[in-house]
Amino acid sequence: MAIPDRAALKAWSKGYVEYWNAGDRAGWAANWRAVAPGEFTMLDPVGTPQKRGFQHCALDSFDLFQPRVKYRIAPGTLFICGSDVAWLMENHIDQDGEQRLGLSIETYCFGVDGSVDIRTFYKVPAHSDGPLGTLFQTYLP
Repeated sequence: MAIPDRAALKAWSKGYVEYWNAGDRAGWAANWRAVAPGEFTMLDPVGTPQKRGFQHCALDSFDLFQPRVKYRIAPGTLFICGSDVAWLMENHIDQDGEQRLGLSIETYCFGVDGSVDIRTFYKVPAHSDGPLGTLFQTYLP
């Protein structure tokens, strides 16, 4: 497989937000597989143990967080440079009916073998931080 071109990565980035926010798990999965049919590796966030595999890196995160988190790529922060994509993601979090904003810097490096290496940077909520902290007890025990 060739590295996804700029148009494919731009379409993927658009779908990343749209499928997530719509709660469309099948669309989310297909969008990912269109640009990364190979191996997934992820540091989410950097400094925590590496996650591996499509299920663990893409689908498990969707299942755990999607009902409470909506995404928006901050305007002007989508960068596509060759086979790499970076953005500043606004994570709009529903915390018991109260909206919170969390920011994450996210990078994606797509390989010629169909792989993707994901690295994210954000403040990890304390496990005692209400419903979001409870989710992170599962995500980062």
